[in-house]
Amino acid sequence: MKTPALDGEIRDGRHLQPVRVYYEDTDFSGVVYHASYLRFMERGRTNYLRLIGADHRALFAQAAAEAPGFAFVVTHMSIDFKRPAFMDDVLTVVTLPEEVKGASVMLGQKVMRGDELLVQARVQVAFVSGGRARPIPKPLRIAMKADQETGGAAGAAR
Repeated sequence: MKTPALDGEIRDGRHLQPVRVYYEDTDFSGVVYHASYLRFMERGRTNYLRLIGADHRALFAQAAAEAPGFAFVVTHMSIDFKRPAFMDDVLTVVTLPEEVKGASVMLGQKVMRGDELLVQARVQVAFVSGGRARPIPKPLRIAMKADQETGGAAGAAR
């Protein structure tokens, strides 16, 4: 079951994931701890995949037959911290595919507070099975490419 409030939404080829900052996300000074942004962006990536039809349980069942022991793994991430966020801030994690290849996808992600850019990242995610890169299942690759085309990837997550 999809819960829009929890899963965010896809608009103009971008996934928008609201996130509230809790005490547990901050350091002793009340500023969001840098590793918390990684969790926020993981939620954005996970819910993006869910909303384009890659329900993880269904995908696991389908892919397990084709590629036993598969996983999506982050193989590279570059991240720029621009401004801090604070407890009780409501943030938006923006995720969109920038480049979809056979076995990996490069995602652009931003963490915003309103119109203010706080964090910007590029994340390469690979589909692996048996310790080797494998082709991303075709339905998922097609859905990501469609989002990339409708979202105008050029400059959208930069």
